[in-house]
Amino acid sequence: MATDGDSRSDTAVRETDQPAVRAIGLRKEFGRIVAVESVDLDVKQGEIFGLVGPDGAGKTTTMRMLCAIMEPTAGEAQVAGFDVRTHPEEIKRRIGYMSQRFSLYGDLTVAENLAFFADIYHVPKQERARRRQELLEFSRLTPFTTRLAQNLSGGMRQKLALACTLMHTPQILFLDEPTTGVDPVSRRDFWRILYSLLGRGVTLVVSTPYMDEAERCNRVALIHKGRIIECDTPDHLKRRMRGELLELICAPQRRAKETLSAVAGVLSVQVFGERLHVWVENARRDQPRAEEALRQAGVTIEHIRRVEPNLEDVFVSVMAEAQARG
Repeated sequence: MATDGDSRSDTAVRETDQPAVRAIGLRKEFGRIVAVESVDLDVKQGEIFGLVGPDGAGKTTTMRMLCAIMEPTAGEAQVAGFDVRTHPEEIKRRIGYMSQRFSLYGDLTVAENLAFFADIYHVPKQERARRRQELLEFSRLTPFTTRLAQNLSGGMRQKLALACTLMHTPQILFLDEPTTGVDPVSRRDFWRILYSLLGRGVTLVVSTPYMDEAERCNRVALIHKGRIIECDTPDHLKRRMRGELLELICAPQRRAKETLSAVAGVLSVQVFGERLHVWVENARRDQPRAEEALRQAGVTIEHIRRVEPNLEDVFVSVMAEAQARG
């Protein structure tokens, strides 16, 4: 999707080994509230980097500072080789930012929205027709060019928002919870598009509340109360978890959770719907202890087995440890 006119910005970054995004000690205060504190980040060129955390953790504030929309209170950050404080316009020329409420215009058609954003991004007139057609095909919106944006499904609106964000061929794309509220089929389709962008050399920074999406990232940063408490590949994060994981279905669940929390060798107990996920030091030794304690407490065990942890297990466990530390 890059053109000759865009190559200068690509060359400026790719001729060096510098990361696409770097933050050191990034901090943001709103009065007495500290929204982001001491965030350090290095995002490699050409990777999908995930920001994962609960609502209010600081994901959006971090992303806005990196996009040079919001000035940090302290710390420093460089995006595409430019400082967010001193060269915000250079950064904005080289990135795309899709916020949680991307401003599509419902009374404009798909084609008219693309034309409008081409104007905003000052796309050269001789390039617009080619880019529009490429983006329509890329997002599978070609059959819907004359449909009003307000009449698109949620998934199609998100694809149109992404196409509008890509109109000026950014080298780094920031996506703030881009698939929230979108049906599972549309979410998978959206991620297929993101992987296509990755193949074209675009760096992606994505915040998401969905653990299955976090698993798709090359690396993820887990954020809690404005701090990054873990950052690694999903596989490495799972392998670093202490102990082994047991999955239980039992009743009554609350009594089971209280009972298991007091059993020797049990590290933590978390509720996942009808299931309990129990971290133990050693499954072979600790599972019989857990079963016996439950029986003595009058808990009926319907199902118990050892399972491999997924990223949601890691996330919940890390968040619980962080909350326990305060």
